[in-house]
Amino acid sequence: MIKEFKEFAIRGNVTDMAVGIIIGAAFSKIVQSLVNDIIMPPLSVLTGDVDFSNWFITLSGKHYETLDAAQKAGAITINYGLFFSNILSFAIVAFAVFFLVRSINQLRRKEDTSSVAPTQKSCTFCYSSISIKATRCPNCTSQLQA
Repeated sequence: MIKEFKEFAIRGNVTDMAVGIIIGAAFSKIVQSLVNDIIMPPLSVLTGDVDFSNWFITLSGKHYETLDAAQKAGAITINYGLFFSNILSFAIVAFAVFFLVRSINQLRRKEDTSSVAPTQKSCTFCYSSISIKATRCPNCTSQLQA
């Protein structure tokens, strides 16, 4: 069992996944800062100086000025403003990952098309498509140069 675990843990895919998770965690902090410090303040101004982090409902029915005050009082809250902020963070991460994967796929396609050897050539006499290995054209029966 230990031998199997070593084989699993040492495989390249596991290492790649671990690196991806670490980079993803760091990227998540950057996106969280982008949303909280760059996007949400102007959005708050556009909505009339509303602080999304203070959008909440207390289940006890009591009113608190801020989410922090409600939590310090021990009130149970539904924090839909923070939920909205997290949805926005997720959308930004998903959008960034989409463009990253899209760019990688485009690079792969360019590599795939440039590395594939041609399998067909054109007959110099009748211009039909023939195998690159052909020495005689199957269509016009002309002798082809090697």
